[in-house]
Amino acid sequence: MTIKIANAPCSWGIEFADGAGNPPWRKVLQECAEAGYKGIELGPVGYMPEDPAVLGAALDEFGLELVGGVVFRPFHDPAAWDEVQDAAVRTCKALSAHGAQHLVLIDSISPRRAPTAGRAGEAEQMDAAEWVAYRDKFAAIARMGTEEYGLTVGIHAHAAGFMDFEPELERLLDEVDENILKICFDTGHHSYAGFDPVAFLRRHIGRVSYMHFKDIDPVVKRDVIANRTGFYDACGQGIFCSLGQGDVDFPAVRDILLQNNFDGWCTVEQDCDPLGDTLPIKDAQANRQYLESIGFN
Repeated sequence: MTIKIANAPCSWGIEFADGAGNPPWRKVLQECAEAGYKGIELGPVGYMPEDPAVLGAALDEFGLELVGGVVFRPFHDPAAWDEVQDAAVRTCKALSAHGAQHLVLIDSISPRRAPTAGRAGEAEQMDAAEWVAYRDKFAAIARMGTEEYGLTVGIHAHAAGFMDFEPELERLLDEVDENILKICFDTGHHSYAGFDPVAFLRRHIGRVSYMHFKDIDPVVKRDVIANRTGFYDACGQGIFCSLGQGDVDFPAVRDILLQNNFDGWCTVEQDCDPLGDTLPIKDAQANRQYLESIGFN
């Protein structure tokens, strides 16, 4: 059993390939390696070079392994299916080219859900037909990633989308074959949604294939939920704090992983505003040091 620790471009503020203020991709690789990580995620497809020779040479240069990639697209939007499929195929090809294993599916932020992030009891629900179409999109991409590209596909709950709260996540897990769809479990988003990440992980550890380590500042969380603050504004206000400084019980997370012989990658994410007053490399270093202090080597 080996637990390995990676980081992700979102820790440098990269949410979209063409985002304002995105640092150069080589700088992200360099700083990730300098902070003590051996693996990194792809980030939004198109941010890093899609030419395998170019990206492969840079990964080798900085001693990094490509771990996985995220399809963060509007699965909830019937008009965006072509966009979702394009992003999924390109991400699958990039991961396969570099021997990465994890394809992560995330429903992006919906205007219908954004005002109720963290407010499960108030959130608008899909009608029956919408849900079936939505579920089947996840299933289709999961099957493609698994059967055509040999990847391990995980569903990832995310604040302000339609796959946000624990009941809808568990409904999807019940309705999609676990042979094609695992869980990429994000500790921070589960807390943001108002649920207990340790309890969920304990119940579902057998289906968790990949972890995102993210912590939540409880004071900022309380304020942004009360004020109905938008997700990216909440990131700018520091809702995602350094690991060990928020409300996620990482020693308990570690114990569950170890007790269940979890084998694979856990990726640190501390989403930030690339135009804000942050030093991502310092946060990355602090997060690596914290994980080492509680037994993740």
